[in-house]
Amino acid sequence: MSNIDIRRKHPHSLKRAKAAVNETAEAMREKFDIESAWSGNTLKFNRAGVEGRIKVTDDEIHVTAELGFLLGMLKPSIEREIERHLDKHFK
Repeated sequence: MSNIDIRRKHPHSLKRAKAAVNETAEAMREKFDIESAWSGNTLKFNRAGVEGRIKVTDDEIHVTAELGFLLGMLKPSIEREIERHLDKHFK
């Protein structure tokens, strides 16, 4: 199993940071068919072969995911897509 663990500091309000995470989640849904739902300040996402979370705090975004064997081969592509969206909203 492959793991993704990305942390990114942010200067935004919690509300603005969660809105940006929503945009990232929408892009991930469109590109990788990943479903997601909020539980407090954590966006949980999954699909066959992947399960993860994006935790939003007052000053940080923390993305964690476990990729099954097949999606593990796409780990670099998935990480690049997450990083691209985080850069867009939090850099």
